[in-house]
Amino acid sequence: MRNTIFKSIIWGLVIAPIHLLSSEPLTEPLQSEKSKEAGEYTLIVEGYDWGSAASRVILSLDETVSSVGSNDYEVSVRRSTEHAQIPDEMASGQRTVQYVYISDKNGNRVAEGKFLTLLLTVGPDMVLASPMQYIPSAGGNLWIDYHMTITNTKTGKVWDKETNRILPLVNEFDLTGKYVHNNDISLTYASFKPKTSNKKSPLIIWLHGGGEGGTDTTIPLMANRAANYASDEIQFLFGGAHVLVPQSPTFWMQSASGEYTRGKENDIYNEALMGLIKKYVADHPQIDADRIYIGGCSNGGYMSLKLIILYPDYFAAGYISALAYQSQFITDEQIQKIKNVPIWFVHSKDDPVTIPEETVVPLYKRLMEANAKNVHFSYYDNVVDITGFFGGPNYRYHGHFSWIYSHANHADFDFQGNPVLLEGKPVTIMEWMAAQRN
Repeated sequence: MRNTIFKSIIWGLVIAPIHLLSSEPLTEPLQSEKSKEAGEYTLIVEGYDWGSAASRVILSLDETVSSVGSNDYEVSVRRSTEHAQIPDEMASGQRTVQYVYISDKNGNRVAEGKFLTLLLTVGPDMVLASPMQYIPSAGGNLWIDYHMTITNTKTGKVWDKETNRILPLVNEFDLTGKYVHNNDISLTYASFKPKTSNKKSPLIIWLHGGGEGGTDTTIPLMANRAANYASDEIQFLFGGAHVLVPQSPTFWMQSASGEYTRGKENDIYNEALMGLIKKYVADHPQIDADRIYIGGCSNGGYMSLKLIILYPDYFAAGYISALAYQSQFITDEQIQKIKNVPIWFVHSKDDPVTIPEETVVPLYKRLMEANAKNVHFSYYDNVVDITGFFGGPNYRYHGHFSWIYSHANHADFDFQGNPVLLEGKPVTIMEWMAAQRN
């Protein structure tokens, strides 16, 4: 089951859930009665290493309470979309309630109040926890209809109306960015400004993978854990940093023919993307132009390297996971152009999508042969659970998911297995990147 789900995210083999219809429709009086009595809820959706999940639900109460029974609530979900369908067992079912506490309307714990928050179990194999689905016919990851019914088993009270949705970290981004290049290509983007910007601050650019294109800028932030570059932990390392997350209308590796390019043919987006980046920097003079960092995964890894090749003096460093750019299409002249650009690659040996022997391994070796001084490569045997909650090293994600190690600031070793050192001290990928400048 686990491998099937993970492969579906990459290849789209699992398609979206079906609408579930009651075999016997409710009569009109019963529908009215239910509508009158039903309560409202707020859904909290968070980004995890494997993707998005509804982790908490906040119930609105009719009166103030000071105590609550943690075993008094059941939660059922129904996942549906008009685009496609999946098997019934992945379209509806029960969620597990871990804990219930009194809260304010945003889910913060209080001693007494008119809201309850239910903490729900989440995990990489829990498809029913996700309000997002990879749908190949629709271009990749999409938000789907995610309907909850919460029942107090003692009183019979039901909540089944979602009135608000909270996306922690994502809600701190401006999600409305749009850039039009030469009246032709339109790119949407999300952006984050550091909380303290009384000085020049660096810019972190993240380029999404092949399944996060479109015009909904929450998708590249939530389909995996990319929003984490705005987290307090990573922001602290940079002393506050702007974060820019551009979005391709389709996929970054699209050639003029509409097919994928692996580097042999030109893609159609690199010029527009660089135009967006330069305009964003020009419009935000508080950005330190000597500390602009670009990275991405898979499709986004390809485009990150593409822009570094085209503009080697513009970026202070690159951080690239699951590189999709094939080494055979990078010339020796281009190797000489980029050998002095600080780059940290992250990849897994068992990646079946961006095969390392065709992409990052020969590229890294060519850079080393060219005497690159500040290029690093964390080469993992597998992609595993780094939290310890879901099996630790015994739990393996799909081998393509090496961006997990970048988003979580986990990568900290070089190709030979030795720690990456900065001024004699071991560093992680984000600690290293924060120290790079033109």
